[in-house]
Order: sequence, then structure tokens, then C-alpha cells
Amino acid sequence: MNSKPLSIRYFEVTAPLSEQIDLLKADGAIVIRNLAPTSLIDRIASELKPYFESSGGTFEDDFNGYATRRLASILAYSPSATDLIEQEQVLSLVDSILLPHCSNYRIGSTTGIEIHPGEKAQVLHQDDIIYPIHIPGINWQVIVMWALTDFTVDNGATHVVIGSHSKERPEGYENEPTVQAEMSRGSALIYMGATWHGGGANSSRAPRIGLVNTYALGWLRQEVNQYLTVPRETAMRYSRTVQNLMGYRCHGPYLGRFVGDPDGYWHNKH
Repeated sequence: MNSKPLSIRYFEVTAPLSEQIDLLKADGAIVIRNLAPTSLIDRIASELKPYFESSGGTFEDDFNGYATRRLASILAYSPSATDLIEQEQVLSLVDSILLPHCSNYRIGSTTGIEIHPGEKAQVLHQDDIIYPIHIPGINWQVIVMWALTDFTVDNGATHVVIGSHSKERPEGYENEPTVQAEMSRGSALIYMGATWHGGGANSSRAPRIGLVNTYALGWLRQEVNQYLTVPRETAMRYSRTVQNLMGYRCHGPYLGRFVGDPDGYWHNKH
């Protein structure tokens, strides 16, 4: 066990992409400051607010917490969130990790998380646990946690075990020292699906709100069925890039084909 946690590396938007990729691969997590304008972040938070209030308690349990509101399939609630999902710099980072192992990748899930005062720290875990096997050298997913409010130690900034993605251990990393990804709203924590992490305890007086987008290899089953959770008429209003990320295209020439689509709109266009 390490006696002292390593630090998480912070980048400005203008930092060389190659440096961001190298540190993401080495550490399993990085933070990019001020990646999205606060006006967009505030608009997304406003679009999600009524849904957090009406149905955010649906996923309460021992793992997700009992003072945390969650929303699955954000594309069904927040049209503005598409700007984060198809953010150019994010996709460039994801390209570098996933495209060596697939023809294209897609959204696994999009989740809004609102941690309220009094919530306990979440158990450390890997998002890749949803897949039953591991192949050394291949990353199943890249995760992006967008800060819709400032993330601080007091309000539950995400805990990360630096370097935990690179080596499987039978005992896991539940008891390893962590660092918390403090960041201002509009910044993003980017981490591997195999990186051990968890939401922090909120001892402040206000909620901590984040939006988590997962990007998974295109030949994997998506964590959330985007075709059923996001109405088709809603999906049709989104950009071709977002539709592709939702899964409305084949992986390679055949996987996921829909032969009943004569005009090709939902087929393999880019």
C-alpha cells in the first residue's frame, strides 16, 4: 500500500494534446480546467434541475447513496448536453485510447449526479466492472466527469486512485489512498474505465452536481440502451456525431446493421 497518494495532473485547455494523452495513459486520470464555457454549464444545470427534483431519487441504494440524486440518459432531458458529449478535445482524447481497438466507439451511459449535503463517500469501484472479462492492454471505456458546480474536498469531489487502472489486484484498491479531483465548474475529470474512483462525502451546505459521460468500444454492449431511453424524435434532432455516439451506425460493415432502413439515415453514415 502506498503511504502517500500521488497527485492528479491538471491541464489547461491549450496544453499539448500529446501530453494530456500520455498522462491519461500513465496515471489513469487527468483534469482539464475550464474546458466548457460556464454559460453552457449553467444552461445544462438549469435543464436538468426539474428532473433531479422529480425523479432524481430513483436510483437510491447502498452503492449510489441515499442523499444523492441521479438521472440516467441525460440526452432525454438536456439538449444542451450534446455540446459536452461531442466536445472536440474530449473526442480527441477518447480517439487515442479507444480507436486502436475498434472501428468506432459509442456512449455507454450519460448520468447526472447531484450529491447533497450529508451524503457519505461512495465505495471505490471501477466503471468497467459491468463487463465480465479483462484483456490486458485494451481499455473498455474512457469516462468524462463534467463539473456543473465547483468540485471541492468539502462538497464531494471525486476520489481517484492514481495508477490503479494499470494493474489488476485480487484485493482491489478499496483501501488505497486517494486524491480528490477539485475543479471549477466547466472543468472535466477524464479517467479510464479501469481506474478506481468514487464520489466524495458532502459536508458542505450545497449540492455538488456533475455529469458523467462514458465512451465505450463500439463492439461492446452499451451500459444504457440509448434507443429506448432517448425518444427517436429527440435523437433525430441531434447532430450526426451525437447520433453516431448514441449507436445509430454500424461497427465496421456489419455489426448492428438495420437492413430495413432504405435511405441509410440510421445506417452507417458518418
